[in-house]
Amino acid sequence: MPFATPVIVLAIFLFACAPPSVLAEPRDSKLYSGGDIVTMLPHVPVAEALLVRHGEIIAVGNLDDVGSHADAHTDRVDLEGRALLPGFIDAHGHMGLAMLFEQFANIASPPVGNVETIDQLAATLRSAAQDVPAGEWVLGAGYDDALLMEKRHPNRRDLDRVSSEHPVLALHVSGHLGVCNSICLEDSGISAATQDPPDGVIRRLPNSREPSGVIEEGALFDIFFGNLPLPQEDQRLLLLDQGQAYFSSRGVTTVQDGATSPADLALFQRAAREGILHLDLVAFPRVEYYASLAKERLYAREYESHFRVGGVKVFLDGSPQGKTAWLTEPYFVPPEGRDKRYRGYGLMSDEALRGVLETSFKAGVPVIAHANGDAAAEQLIQANETVRKTIGDADRRTVIIHAQTLRRDQIRRLNENSMMPSYFAAHTFYWGDWHRDSVLGPERGSRISPLASTVEMRVPYTIHNDSPVVPPDMMLLLWSAVNRVTRSGQVLGPEERIPVEEALKAVTINAAYQYFEEDDKGSLEAGKLADLVILSENPLKVDPMRIKDIEVVETIKEGKTIFLAD
Repeated sequence: MPFATPVIVLAIFLFACAPPSVLAEPRDSKLYSGGDIVTMLPHVPVAEALLVRHGEIIAVGNLDDVGSHADAHTDRVDLEGRALLPGFIDAHGHMGLAMLFEQFANIASPPVGNVETIDQLAATLRSAAQDVPAGEWVLGAGYDDALLMEKRHPNRRDLDRVSSEHPVLALHVSGHLGVCNSICLEDSGISAATQDPPDGVIRRLPNSREPSGVIEEGALFDIFFGNLPLPQEDQRLLLLDQGQAYFSSRGVTTVQDGATSPADLALFQRAAREGILHLDLVAFPRVEYYASLAKERLYAREYESHFRVGGVKVFLDGSPQGKTAWLTEPYFVPPEGRDKRYRGYGLMSDEALRGVLETSFKAGVPVIAHANGDAAAEQLIQANETVRKTIGDADRRTVIIHAQTLRRDQIRRLNENSMMPSYFAAHTFYWGDWHRDSVLGPERGSRISPLASTVEMRVPYTIHNDSPVVPPDMMLLLWSAVNRVTRSGQVLGPEERIPVEEALKAVTINAAYQYFEEDDKGSLEAGKLADLVILSENPLKVDPMRIKDIEVVETIKEGKTIFLAD
């Protein structure tokens, strides 16, 4: 399950945000004018005015027509040349995990953290251990072997230097790998005699069965989720509210929690009951909890106090930057200990996947599936094709989450199977150089997040940040999709760049469609919710390289201001 990297940036911001849920109570109606009102409607892309009343858009169009619907109680808001757009929709992320990372030591590399060597990583964890009672776990997150000077993962011996009395676990930037010290391995029952689980790998020291300390996929999740110390529920509710403040500061009005745990599901339900939620929160519990989900009839199309369960999530492979994603062709540079034929691996059998899809489809429950590699995507597409032939066609909108290496021949088959990709488009910036030089090689690396191909084939798609893997910076996400510039300043796959208006669709109307919410969200038109964001400039009018510098001025959820910049 993906989580990590700029985790501490997120954590710091969480505690910097004040907890009030709603910053301002509007009057009955507001009339916005004096700037570009970007509707996301093809027939009226930009309007002069927009009228909101009781949390709903009443009218949008030219100022005279819209103004005729106003009354004496209408506030008139001058945008002062700024741009008004639909509120951004988080197409995929992990709100529950984002709440927890404030506990973790920051072992990320610059500019997110200060760790540039394995010695510095160990020193950071050693400092964190001073505040942890003896015997309790020391946790760090965000290390990236691609950015460390040694260009390797730390191992158990490196982390044994941190503590001889604490289990120590360091999470990789992808969240799909982690490193244990010797106590962590012992407490987790991992030794030379331990066999790899079917959905993970325990890496070994060279020419030995002894664990190196590096743990992949399911082997890691068993350790991590079995030992993660959870704050008290009241504290987690506070963190949830602060997390909402962070997302709303980025213009987000609908947020996702992918792979929701039972504990987080209970927390979100309580938050809804107590009126703590002011963003719409959509949860997708892991498929392992599906029996309970189906029995309790939790799936719902409608929100209750800003919360609903939107379907289930499955994991079909791992991480490309961690080199555990399941590819059709071998990795350009295989990870240590693997031969040149290594292609990663899948996490679910074909039979099990077909069973999940058939059960979910018959119940009318949407499915989102983590599939980074093209082999994992192929498994999902074939399973959809098989089940569709058995139970018939329907509007299912099965989502391929991340879809980093989706091929053109695979994109062509999505519409007929009622499938759509949600691309982790920020990869082009954060790991584009790594994908080109080590993970996939120049040719395949240039094709990650094939947005232009998807637009060309008229397949619906979205883009996302997968927070807290990277922060929910929607302007950087848009900038990445439009420019495809890497950390080193190089353009990765210029032929897959998309126009600004297409990138905006991916976080507004297309994202609403992904959630079956296009009747209520994603565009500015009468009858839809007044979920809005005011930006300092119109992304359609600035130099594309400046999109990431546009500021979120105000975020409005159903007519109420939930974020207002200083």
